[in-house]
Amino acid sequence: MQTKSVDSVEVAAGILTDEQARRHFGIDLGAHGIQAIWLSIANGSGKKLWFLRNALDADYFSADEVAAVVRSDIPADDFEIALQQLRDESIRVALEPDTLSQGFVFTPKAIGGRYVDVRLGEDIYAVELERRRARARGEEPRLAQVSELRFGFAIPLPDGIFDYEELQAENIYSEERPDLSQAEFRAALEALPCCASNAAADAWGDPLNVVVIADTTDALNALSRAGWSFTHRITPESVKRLVGASIQGDSYPVAPVSNLYLFGRKQDFALQRARPNISQRNHMRFWLAPFRFRNKDVWVGQVSRDIGIKITPKSPTLTTHIIDPEVDMTREYLLHSLLAEGLIDTFGFAGGSRAATREAPANNLTDDAYFSDGLRLVIEISRDPIPYERVSSFIWEESAAPVAEGQSEAAESHVRTISGEQ
Repeated sequence: MQTKSVDSVEVAAGILTDEQARRHFGIDLGAHGIQAIWLSIANGSGKKLWFLRNALDADYFSADEVAAVVRSDIPADDFEIALQQLRDESIRVALEPDTLSQGFVFTPKAIGGRYVDVRLGEDIYAVELERRRARARGEEPRLAQVSELRFGFAIPLPDGIFDYEELQAENIYSEERPDLSQAEFRAALEALPCCASNAAADAWGDPLNVVVIADTTDALNALSRAGWSFTHRITPESVKRLVGASIQGDSYPVAPVSNLYLFGRKQDFALQRARPNISQRNHMRFWLAPFRFRNKDVWVGQVSRDIGIKITPKSPTLTTHIIDPEVDMTREYLLHSLLAEGLIDTFGFAGGSRAATREAPANNLTDDAYFSDGLRLVIEISRDPIPYERVSSFIWEESAAPVAEGQSEAAESHVRTISGEQ
């Protein structure tokens, strides 16, 4: 259970395992793809608040919908009792002042972990009444902006083979890592290898094109909040499932990512944004750097988009994903996914990655071609959401515009000055 407070409101959140849900409800929710999220909300604000369930998961299940989905598992004589339990134990959306409200939200099942986004909005009816009373008194009415409180929880759901379960960042380096000045930090980033490598460090793999500045928990929280999922480690079990999903074209949203190497070791953790088909996903690997910046950890990473699968003897599983050659587009995707959630304090671009053109592309370890402007996206994570207008830039390099760098001269006809439009 995790707990957070904002002003006079405290929220606690937890997710039942399949076994816990089975014991509590007497129903195997997990077998039907349903997860029970427990919330406890202490509203000490003195105001009526509303719990915005759609912000947590727009695909949440109502209590009656859950009952309908699992009906075949419930004896007919017990169905009404089970239905009423699901209704009674659902958390209310109207949170009266100075009350403690507890209960469940039922959502589609997430594997490995999920970001629980709890948003509470002030009662607009009450706010509007207050505005009208102020006008009647000849006073300036309250601003139209209605208060919203946000509580975010990145909750892991370990199963024994996720790579984050083995992540112990504090034990990676035996010596204290130096905290660099901004000039030293930029120089250190530009001096890193262009790309990740194979285990022998004698061949370059995918380009190292992202850097995240955040301590471990904040990095995982932000990336999870932006929709990135944890991944399984490479084990006989996960490889078997991966190969099966590849053959069938099935989904495997926490599929393992092959090992690449930096600083003499494989990635410390990996994340992905999966599609229903295993052959298509965005994925990234991260390594903890041997230095810090602004007294925070620095994670050097590689992000790319998988657009297919091929057979290759260069992979231990005999299959590998084919990457989208326009790797800068996927780098931009990461940037936008974090900007959209308000999770970036500062960002910029530094040199050091491998530059290549469409006409003369570079290749990774499995001979996938790619092109890039050769820059690294550098992101300093904001622990709490901030508005877009408060985001700042390091003012280092300007990146090439993704999409445009992959287009031919024919695309120029789709962009013209307004004054020249016919």
